[in-house]
Amino acid sequence: MPQDRTMTHPLLPLRSTRTAWTTALCLAAAVVMAGCSSLPSPPARALVYDFGPGLSQVPSPPVRAGRAPLALADLDAPGLVEGSNDVLYRLAYADAQQVRSYTLARWSQPPAQLVQQALRDALAERRAVLPARDAVVQARRQGRLPLVLRAELDEFSQVFESEQRSVALVRMRATLVEPTSTGELLRGQRLFVVQRPAPTPDAAGGTRALAEATAQVVAQIATWVDETMPD
Repeated sequence: MPQDRTMTHPLLPLRSTRTAWTTALCLAAAVVMAGCSSLPSPPARALVYDFGPGLSQVPSPPVRAGRAPLALADLDAPGLVEGSNDVLYRLAYADAQQVRSYTLARWSQPPAQLVQQALRDALAERRAVLPARDAVVQARRQGRLPLVLRAELDEFSQVFESEQRSVALVRMRATLVEPTSTGELLRGQRLFVVQRPAPTPDAAGGTRALAEATAQVVAQIATWVDETMPD
């Protein structure tokens, strides 16, 4: 009776075992790959913006010796959320009254602090600028209090006129007062409004335009202070 070679060949059981192990390993690898692909992706990190290294600053006249010092009060920003670093925008073509913020864009500091520093730098190119809290020390040295500049940041946002066109809008109110023994004497007040077109309809374009608009506003305020203050 002929032998059943399929049952007695010595290599057949070994080949079957190898095939089974190979199949099992492939299945395990597929399961692992599927599990890895289902893991959540790491969240995207927000881009951080500031006003740049000063390249957008508007040149100011040289400092003249003998100019009276100025006390600069902390900037008030009633139109912004205190301590927030959000980059804000408005959709004027949809609902101009709603303030929105970019999800993946942030300022390096609250806008009020960035604008405060820009304003201080612009003023300091023309005269000595002191924090308002140090004005008393200055008064003891010179016998009188310096004038105080108070500024309010009412608007600091990117305004979209359409889906592809937007402008940076900066609105600031500057008030110059003279401290006296009976209170503060108003020396002048003015509203400054500047718009700058954004080069791109996104956070990168908006922050760049806001930096340029801020440089223009603070330069205008510095010029106004020079025209209002006595030397």
